[in-house]
Parts: sequence; structure tokens; C-alpha cells
Amino acid sequence: MTDKLNPASLLLTLLAVSITLPALAQPSKGAITEFDAPGAGTVSLPACAPFCGTAAFAINTEGAIAGSYTDTNIVPHGFLRSVDGHITSFDAPGAGLGHGLNQGTVAFSVNDLGVIAGQFEDSSYVFHGFVRYADGSFSTFDAPGAGTRANQGTLALSLNSAGVAAGSYVDGSNLQHGFVRSSNGAITTFDAPGAIATTPCKATCINANGAIVGYYVDANGVLYGFLRQPGGTMVAIDAPGAGAAAGQGTIAESIDLNGGIAGYFVDSKLAIHGFLRTPDGQFSKVDVPAAGHGAEQGTAPLSLSLSGIAGDFLDSKGVMHGFSRSNAGFVVIFDAPGAGAAAGQGTRPSKCNQGGSVTGWFVDSNNLNYGFLWQPSVIP
Repeated sequence: MTDKLNPASLLLTLLAVSITLPALAQPSKGAITEFDAPGAGTVSLPACAPFCGTAAFAINTEGAIAGSYTDTNIVPHGFLRSVDGHITSFDAPGAGLGHGLNQGTVAFSVNDLGVIAGQFEDSSYVFHGFVRYADGSFSTFDAPGAGTRANQGTLALSLNSAGVAAGSYVDGSNLQHGFVRSSNGAITTFDAPGAIATTPCKATCINANGAIVGYYVDANGVLYGFLRQPGGTMVAIDAPGAGAAAGQGTIAESIDLNGGIAGYFVDSKLAIHGFLRTPDGQFSKVDVPAAGHGAEQGTAPLSLSLSGIAGDFLDSKGVMHGFSRSNAGFVVIFDAPGAGAAAGQGTRPSKCNQGGSVTGWFVDSNNLNYGFLWQPSVIP
């Protein structure tokens, strides 16, 4: 159950409950702006489906958005969308641009200074991490021990306000490990105890204090969330109700400034449920009432900020919908106007900022992806 390291999975990675917090559904309140990066492909092609088009992965406090898009040659490029809607495309130095080869650049995170972190694949299909600074300059790097063959290498997945990056790397034996890179470039690698694969989450997995969350896989294929404290201590996260068989378990997706953690777990029937873990280790379940209850259906919180939670849920037909949940427990459901209504289509948030704005992407009826920005009109 590790992420398969191919460009498609890099562009889009989908995938004691003693108190159940109230999910007080409200009418959709807010405005959605849909956008497409200039140069993005306009048709879904077999070589990249269902990952063709534009995907927004991160939004900072000011509202700047970072993400990636595939062009007509099916090559990924990074982009930065400014607060006024202007989109700047970029490629990391050394990124491959081979026609139809899915080399290129993927931007996963942007902090409040406009610094972006992500990964690029070179012409030999090896992955490398990058940091792009606000002036457009780059630093590229490789984690110690990262492999140098195709589909191996380094992926920077998240960046905090101090410029500290977290991510994963694949070694020469194709095993996945975590790393943290300081703002001066020093890299520390880590693994969760008992893990055969360790990976931080994307976009919102490191907070300003340097605490990191993600998940690991044990020898039986069971998933566990983890919290890596700033001093390096690893804490396993096993949500009550999580299944204990291969492909089941807990995934931590986001951590806020105070140490609250949001994510989801897969139960013994393969249904998906959200959770919120307080800094003192108490769990509460986060389920949207409209979510499906079958296998591979349910609720997945994907981002946590001081304003609340954002994520998606899969209904009984396998269609994705976005939701925003305030700290008071009010849930607003939203769908991008252009989103498709078939299984695998719909609206998929990726990150919320401190003001409650949410970015992500939606999949239309032709299985093409577009970015969106949802801005709440009311935060109860």
C-alpha cells in the first residue's frame, strides 16, 4: 500500500473513537473559482488518464496556490497561481521534458513566503527534490541513500513557514523512507519503527514547529499513521476502528500549528472514516453524513488548519465531493460546477489555509482535471 512511484501517482495521490463530533450539514456557502494552467492539455489521453490536466496541491495564507499540470505532450510542469489569478509555469533545473515520457516537475507545497517545494524527474527517470524561492531561483537536492535508477530518488512533499521541507526517498532496493531537510540544506533521514515503507503526507505534513506526520506500512501490509516530533521521536498513530489486515489501517494527512492531526482510516470492511486527533492524543471521528458506507467509500480529511478541516468524501456511486468542516462542527459540502458525476469523477480538495479557503482539483465528465479555489462566505 505504498505510493507507486510513477508520474501519474505523483500528480494525484488518492487515496478510541470515544466521541463523534457533530457534522452539522449546511447549504453550500462560498464561491468556487475554476482555473486551468496555460498550456495544460485539453483532452484526457490514455498515456496520462485519469491524471491529465491541472491539479492544485497547496494554498498559503495569502491565497497563492501551487500545483502541477500536464501539457499536450504529457509532460508535467509546476505552476504558481498568485492571489490575483495570474499563473506562472516553471520547470526545475534538470527536469526531463521528453515527449510523452511523463518526466518533468511536480510542485506539492507553498509557504507564506512564496517558497515552493516539490520533485522533478530527470531524463533518466530518477526523482530529485527541489525548493523554488520567491525570486524564481532553485535549490535541488537528493536525500542520502536515495537510489539512482529509474523510479528511485527523492520527493519533497511539504514545506513549512521556516523553509524546512519533508518528504520521502526511494533507495536502491526500492524501499521508501522519510526525510526532513533544514532551511540550510542539511538532510536527516528517518523510518518509523517496524516499517517496511515510511512516507510523510503531501502539502500539509510539517508544521511551523517541525513536527511531521504521515504513514508507514508494516511487514503485514497494515497502515499506521506516524507523528515525528521535532526532536526526532516517532509516535505511532492507530485510529480506533481501523482495520488490522493488509491494506487497512490509519493514514495521517495533516498537522496544524498546535499539533492537532487529521486523517482517515480504513476499517475491516474497507470503508473510509475521517479522524481528528488532539495534541494530547484523543481521537474523534469525522464522517460526512452524505458519504457512502461501502468499500472504498467514506470520508477523508486531507488538510487541517486553525480554521478547520477540508477534505473529500466518496458517495455511494464513487463520486468525489468536497467538504469544509469548521471547528464548531459545521460541515459545508461543495462541488465545482464543471465536475463530473460518474465514479472516479468529482471534486477533490487538497489543502485549506488559515482563512478557510480550499484549493484542489476536479475531474470533469471527460476525465480531465482542472484546479479550483473555494472561498467560504461564512465560517460558523
